[in-house]
Amino acid sequence: MTVGVGGTPKEAALASLQNMTAGATPIGRDEYQARIKKACALMQKQQLAAVYLNAGTNLKYFTGTVWYSSERLVGAILTASGELHYIAPVFELGTLREYWVIEGQLHGWQEDESPYQLVANLLNQLGIAADAAVGLDESTAFFIADGLRQAAPAQRWTSAKAVTAGCRQQKSPAELALMQQAMDMTLAVHRATASMLYEGISTTEVEAFIAAAHRKVGASGSYFVIVLFGPATAFPHGVKEPQILKNGDTVLIDTGCKLHDYISDITRTYVFGEPSARQREIWQLEKAAQAAAFAKAQLGVACGEVDTAARAVLAAGGLSKDYDLPGLPHRTGHGIGLDIHEWPYLVRGNTQPLLPGMCFSNEPMICLEGEFGVRLEDHFYMTEQGPRWFTEPAYSVDDPFGLNRI
Repeated sequence: MTVGVGGTPKEAALASLQNMTAGATPIGRDEYQARIKKACALMQKQQLAAVYLNAGTNLKYFTGTVWYSSERLVGAILTASGELHYIAPVFELGTLREYWVIEGQLHGWQEDESPYQLVANLLNQLGIAADAAVGLDESTAFFIADGLRQAAPAQRWTSAKAVTAGCRQQKSPAELALMQQAMDMTLAVHRATASMLYEGISTTEVEAFIAAAHRKVGASGSYFVIVLFGPATAFPHGVKEPQILKNGDTVLIDTGCKLHDYISDITRTYVFGEPSARQREIWQLEKAAQAAAFAKAQLGVACGEVDTAARAVLAAGGLSKDYDLPGLPHRTGHGIGLDIHEWPYLVRGNTQPLLPGMCFSNEPMICLEGEFGVRLEDHFYMTEQGPRWFTEPAYSVDDPFGLNRI
């Protein structure tokens, strides 16, 4: 029997967890102001007169304002000189003021008015030339971008990615601390979940336990959860129908939570029962590919080279060197922070060099259609000395959580 997998009653497994949020500090006002200052410097470098920040994680990152995007335009205009102007429906202005951390001027539009014309008029009032370049938050929905272009057709609307990604892709010590704590919480949930598995349990029941476990460690629940058994583990993001656990099944669990809006994301794969020779071989190959990616991740190395390093290991093990099966069908890793997937990406052809503060998943998943899949996913961040794990990778196929290490 795989060490740490099964044998503990659900109640005892849940009782083993405790709140882990002590000391977690939200991002402070000074850091938001520093982010705006950096954004302004990047705007000036990119010759952008202003950027539009749409409701969502970019608005949150720069202003502290938590607001979800919808069919109504809610966002902010940040000028290259540092002026901040919020745009929202008039009936939402009071609520928006309650949520912001960084104050700005409020501009409201009534339900029978055009918010796009309001933005166009505001840019004119701010002295921004009608043909000046204005960056759009890259998460801005098409209907908003289209509305703005129609309201101000001479304006040079362009991507604000150089500003948004230019700020967000390198995390501060405060951000890294929140992500570390969130990752620690989810790893504890993984251990508890593995311990309470039993033959006959459904993936749906496991998902419910994981949500309760995340609440026990102090999160509001699971931000997301994928639980797969047997052949379904070969599908990276799951299958439609739930499965029932059988002896000898491969188990793949991918889950995470939020802590002050920063996200954790960890995957563990192991065997319920005694691993077969085939399961051992593929699990070990996956671990070697993950290790190769981590070793390659040095300052100045292109993101794409990390992906190549993982694929070289898989190819040496008889799998595809490309993105087809059997092998690794997706990128080796993604950035993470306020969004679970954000820049940069560890994918072939990405020439972005690794810089201090960048954070990545490391998950060169092996998919064997009709058999099983193995994904070991941990995250690392770049320091001046090289990569550093947030969470220690799985130890071995027989003892994935390293419970019997001496």
